Amino acid sequence: MYSLLVSRHRIQKVLARHCKCIGSFRFHTCFYCGRVGFVAKKLSCEPASGFYDYPFANIRFNAYFSSFVVRDFNPSSHSVSDSAVHFAERDNLDDGTPDYVKFREMGVRGSGELSFIGDQNGRFQRIRGLNFDEFEEEGEEGEGCHNDDDDLMVLNSCKGHWGQTQDVWRVELEEEEFRHPLVREICRLIQLRSAWNPKLESDLRHLLRSLKPRQVCAVLLSQVDERVALQFFYWADRQWRYRHDPIVYYAMLEILSKTKLCQGAKRVLRLMARRGIECRPEAFGYLMVSYSRAGNLRNAMRVLNLMQKAGIELNLAICNTAIHVLVMSNKLEKALRFFERMQIVGIIPNVVTYNCLIKGYCNVHQVENALQMIAQMSSKGCSPDKVSYYTIMSFLCKEKQVKEVGDLMEKMVKDSNLFPDQVTYNTLIHTLAKHGHADEALQFLREAELRGFQIDKVGHSAIVHAYCKQGRIDEAKGIVNEMLSKGCSPDVVTYTAVVDGFCRIGKLDQAKKLLQHMYKHGCKPNTVSYTALLTGLCRNGNSLQAREMINASEEELWTPNAISYSVVVHGLRKEGKLSEACQVVREMVSKGFFPTPVEINLIIESLCQEGNMGEAKKFLEECLSKGCAVNVVNFTTLIHGYCQKDDLEAAFSLLDDMYLSNKHPDAVTYTTVIDALGKNGRIEEATDLTMKMLKKGLVPTPVTYRTVIHRYCQKGRVEDLLKLLEKMLLRQKCQTAYNQVIEKLCSFGNLEEADKLLARVLRTASRSNAKTCNMLMKSYLSKEMPLSAYKVACRMFNRNLIPDLKLSQKVCKQLMLEGKTVEADNLMLLFVERGRLSPQCG
Repeated sequence: MYSLLVSRHRIQKVLARHCKCIGSFRFHTCFYCGRVGFVAKKLSCEPASGFYDYPFANIRFNAYFSSFVVRDFNPSSHSVSDSAVHFAERDNLDDGTPDYVKFREMGVRGSGELSFIGDQNGRFQRIRGLNFDEFEEEGEEGEGCHNDDDDLMVLNSCKGHWGQTQDVWRVELEEEEFRHPLVREICRLIQLRSAWNPKLESDLRHLLRSLKPRQVCAVLLSQVDERVALQFFYWADRQWRYRHDPIVYYAMLEILSKTKLCQGAKRVLRLMARRGIECRPEAFGYLMVSYSRAGNLRNAMRVLNLMQKAGIELNLAICNTAIHVLVMSNKLEKALRFFERMQIVGIIPNVVTYNCLIKGYCNVHQVENALQMIAQMSSKGCSPDKVSYYTIMSFLCKEKQVKEVGDLMEKMVKDSNLFPDQVTYNTLIHTLAKHGHADEALQFLREAELRGFQIDKVGHSAIVHAYCKQGRIDEAKGIVNEMLSKGCSPDVVTYTAVVDGFCRIGKLDQAKKLLQHMYKHGCKPNTVSYTALLTGLCRNGNSLQAREMINASEEELWTPNAISYSVVVHGLRKEGKLSEACQVVREMVSKGFFPTPVEINLIIESLCQEGNMGEAKKFLEECLSKGCAVNVVNFTTLIHGYCQKDDLEAAFSLLDDMYLSNKHPDAVTYTTVIDALGKNGRIEEATDLTMKMLKKGLVPTPVTYRTVIHRYCQKGRVEDLLKLLEKMLLRQKCQTAYNQVIEKLCSFGNLEEADKLLARVLRTASRSNAKTCNMLMKSYLSKEMPLSAYKVACRMFNRNLIPDLKLSQKVCKQLMLEGKTVEADNLMLLFVERGRLSPQCG
């Protein structure tokens, strides 16, 4: 054993190689009045008096041990209680001591950094038990399989009541942080990612280590495309000697909560758990909202169960998020049950909770219930705020119920002592203008001015935009002139609205002149202004001119964005200039903008329709190599194009490429190839591919059933079809499968095989079965086989199904012509017995 008092420099040098020193010697020293000890694999930390007099040393001390715990502490193999690592307990750092106050002021405990400060029970808080395996991919199971009350059971674990917490991890950055030279340089390098080389990546890596956590957040928030921000986040997380600060994780989650990238949000939350970052309820709330935006309500609500299993109690904030998610998914009844349940377990709702439910009532047009909820709020100890009333006013504005809006404003003053202000009128003007009610918006603008409120240029611009969308350009120009006379100078938003208005009515020359006019008045057009003109040019069939505008953008001192490029791409595609459209997409990617899968699919589809398969495949490969978001639909569209050309070898080759690109084919992809194989008579291969689809767990769609049935019946392979249908039905029930087979056999004239399957259809009495039997009767009648049609009708009566009367009368006539009067009379008698025909008519 070895003990020695050494200098600060020596301590830092040794601690930097902590992995080598642990277990090799015993080390004691005074680190700025703090004692650190390593004994074999046992570490102890004990603050001494005066320890907190050196805050910088303290932060360095805490940072080192945070790093140590992340790298070496493994609770999966050693429980906290049995671990050889000792932490500073609350007994040693009592909240009431002056030293603890100093320590807390440094932000170590509340910063979210890993530290040696335990929770109330002295345990080192770390969440590694998050299990995302139960989260299924969207669409694997329908919402109908989910028990609505399951999500409410999680509230049973709540033990008390909480108010709205104020300590919410939300990143709010100043403008200076976005303008920081380091942030701007990193954003510039990210835009060059399509042309990255080792030197550029090395520069970016060097700059990354110089960034402060808030500056990293600024880089993420500066990205126009959230997918680019997520890729940068992943890339930075993999870099050596760099670790994301907790606020970076929360900033990334907040960005993803505004998108449908729920899988990315789930992965970020999983990374937080693995890195030992504190997963607060807000983090789970962001994941819930992302799932909700992606239309996956089931997984959104499962997040609550995930929190429960991780030992994180629900608070009011997460409950409000859950209610918001349910309301946005049009599940108001379930939101109300959740609302009632949370009160039972002691979570007291606040005004945000009520406002969510008021929004839900308005979404389903139950304004009376929304007003009733406002009336009940005061009795529940929660007074409504202006947002409560604004929510209902916005709905009334949307429905153009201006008189009711005025009545509600009076009620707001009388019942809640809330007086209309400039924000009130701005809200009404914007809502009315947004829904195209320009005249009513102007009416409230006049009323606001009479009451002494000055509506700013934003409110005027909203009305101008509403008039321009309606093509009422003269009224819009009148508002602009009125603004100038009031001394309220129009800004770029106002002028852009007028430019868009000119483009909507086809006056492109006027729109161009207005752009030049903006320069004269010291109002420089921005990207949105030019994009409005690009839209007008493409809408009027001048896409090539719009393309020239993009090329001349540097000379005009404006920078096109992703929307600008997309407008031109769509315009060129509609005009059939596909090669130019592909070139614009390539330029778009080189500038750091990614086309959406929908835009990629439109170009591939257009190229396939023209028969230019080589160019379509080349375009898809380029999008893949540049990192664009290519999805299964894009591959399926190209495969369908090859199948239309009967180039099945190329289709199969592309099917293999999908697996190599980690884009797994879905049921639609398989159905497309199965149809092409059946069309070419390759039934055995079609059968093998169908079995492969089933073995992969894919569920046959109704289109899959129709395709398989059509092709097999067309080739007369009924026995093979029936064997395949049995296996398909085990995977996904289809009640009309055999009906479709009989009807398809009838259309191909194979009535003998159709009649053999009739027993399977007549097991149940349904309208679809009656339709199938009538079709078989009609087919027999067309083949002049009335006796067979008669037998089908009798079997229908035995199953309490009524054949078509007019069709049955035609069968009777055919039977009479063939001398089968007994059968004809018997058929009509069956209708009389069922009360469908009077004896006189029979």
